[in-house]
Amino acid sequence: MINEYPKHIIAVSAYVTNEKGEALLVQTHWRSDTWEPPGGQVEMGEPLDQAVCREVLEETGINVRPLGITGVYYNATKHILSVVFKAEYISGTLEVQPEEIKEVQFIKLTEDNIDQFITRPNMKSRTLDAMRSENFIPYETWETTPYNLLGRLE
Repeated sequence: MINEYPKHIIAVSAYVTNEKGEALLVQTHWRSDTWEPPGGQVEMGEPLDQAVCREVLEETGINVRPLGITGVYYNATKHILSVVFKAEYISGTLEVQPEEIKEVQFIKLTEDNIDQFITRPNMKSRTLDAMRSENFIPYETWETTPYNLLGRLE
């Protein structure tokens, strides 16, 4: 019997707000019926906290600093494990990346108006969890030969 490694896609996204409390949201070409927090697939060997910074920058032109993980979600149809971070805005100005992103903007998002923007229930629950989150799931990045802690978010 040959052992096979499981094959899943790992994705990250970030709930980011600006100084006015507005949420950073994108509309993609392939999901143009909804707005959603920016994010995408993690590259092989890439730590999750670095992946979320890269994805947000690539999709929006915004630099962020991850504060912590607000939830982990699994799409059983497409075998995608999604990790959602809360992150703080550091710098940058909004830039649409036309090959992926249809529109990007900061939106005054509340629990009362979320349905006007985020129409897919899986994206809505992730965003609400991030909006409501006051505590984070610990996240560490390690090298194991020798053991070396590269980073930790709490």
